[in-house]
Amino acid sequence: MRAILILAPITLPVLMARPEPPKLPKPFETPSVVNRAKVIGWPEGRTPKAPPGFTVTPFAADVETPRWFHQLPNGDVLVSEARTVAKKKDDETKAEGSPNRVSLYRDGKKHVLLKGLNQPFGMALRGDRLFVGVTDGVLSFPYETGATAITAGPIRVTSLPAGGYNNHWTRNVLFDARGEKLYVTVGSGSNVGENGIANEMLRANVLQMNPDGTALRVFASGLRNPVGLAWQPQSGRLWTAVNERDELGDELVPDYLAAIEDGQFYGWPWYYFGKNEDPRRKGERPDLAGKVVVPDLALGSHTASLGLAFCPAKGFGEKYQGGAFIGQHGSWNRSSFVGYRVAFVPFKNGKPAGEPEDFLTGFVANDKEVYGRPVGVAFLADGSLLVADDAGNRVWRVTRDR
Repeated sequence: MRAILILAPITLPVLMARPEPPKLPKPFETPSVVNRAKVIGWPEGRTPKAPPGFTVTPFAADVETPRWFHQLPNGDVLVSEARTVAKKKDDETKAEGSPNRVSLYRDGKKHVLLKGLNQPFGMALRGDRLFVGVTDGVLSFPYETGATAITAGPIRVTSLPAGGYNNHWTRNVLFDARGEKLYVTVGSGSNVGENGIANEMLRANVLQMNPDGTALRVFASGLRNPVGLAWQPQSGRLWTAVNERDELGDELVPDYLAAIEDGQFYGWPWYYFGKNEDPRRKGERPDLAGKVVVPDLALGSHTASLGLAFCPAKGFGEKYQGGAFIGQHGSWNRSSFVGYRVAFVPFKNGKPAGEPEDFLTGFVANDKEVYGRPVGVAFLADGSLLVADDAGNRVWRVTRDR
């Protein structure tokens, strides 16, 4: 097991300078706390809050734990519905109590496109095949334009380790522009490798494969829980939003946004934000310290930054063009809440040009309760932004006032 793929060395040069790491406190400078929000749901007539010049409306209220989106060429919107649930001891890959479906929305009406899946998350269409990331692999289904239900069985493109630490069951999928390579996110099976590094095979990585599942390999590694995955429109580079580790204190370790290149290693579980060594893995891999890539931008510790979408040219106006929108699900391991918002990061020349700022807020009711929690974000062809609120069982739509 020593030839674990997560240790892949850097094979390509970094194309642009990376910023200096943020000034971080020492580990355990503050206690590690458990502070879980109580979800109370949305009162009648209440919505999240967007900046002046934008309007927030419900896109769907008949959803159950919506997680991720994909818009089909004919305008239909796909929504994956799945949740984290307890698993039977005798069946570690079968999630119970989760809706486990992909729904299709057309003209305000919901159709169940796929059902009986094993915790579906990311979706991508290539030709006449719809690819769906489920917790134990990637499946592809035959798709016909205009179909509102798929009854044919899937092809299993590849199998992957199922489940994972906390919410690390999610498997996002994304094709390159030519549809030649499929990228898949797989989160770690533990917080910081406490179950043994041998148990992290193919985990904490972004994987790359051919559309038929062949040539499966690690593309970028040491990414504790990469979820959001998107191509930045101006630069054409692949970016990911990553959830970092828990239990080192309120301000450690920041989640981050990173442009990933083939062969890069981001440190998990031994290091974080460059050469900062995790005290729980102290002295284990000094040979890796010089190989760790510093992330492009810190997104705040324990924010649970999941969703990632870049604003298209005809989206929200000049300020937001090309910038990143990040669904921050919100903290549980911090003394006061952080996240619980959609953050915006301005971009210039294909890289971050400022710190994360509020875009969609109002999810927090008080210091103990929240109305909902944002996850996936996606821009539709009409320029509006969809936000999946898995705790509030809503899909929100944000439009720019004309």
